[in-house]
Amino acid sequence: VQLQASGGGLVQPGHSLRLSCAASGRTTSSYAMGWFRQAPGKERESVASISRNGRNTFYAHSVLGRFTISRDNDKNMVYLQMNSLKPEDTAVYYCAAQSTPDIKYVYYLERSYNYWGQGTQVTVSS
Repeated sequence: VQLQASGGGLVQPGHSLRLSCAASGRTTSSYAMGWFRQAPGKERESVASISRNGRNTFYAHSVLGRFTISRDNDKNMVYLQMNSLKPEDTAVYYCAAQSTPDIKYVYYLERSYNYWGQGTQVTVSS
């Protein structure tokens, strides 16, 4: 599967962005999906993850209550709605996919994912 992340940009603190991840080559319904981010000088970290059936999710503590991950398997899309953005959310955001037979399982570890998109830059600054 090939992944293409988009929707990043420059936004003021407190504002919102929605990231999109388009999958091609195979339907996203076969994959658990996740969003990760990497800030300058820091390691890549998990942001949010979602199960194949979309019913189970995971959020990093730093984004809980502000970010929402969702998916539309009919459109082969995964989204990350980011509200109340903070300067510390500034990073390159990556979407990732992991093929799994379990429709309910959520993968939140970077090493669990085999497929990665190219990343989209999110900058939160006034």
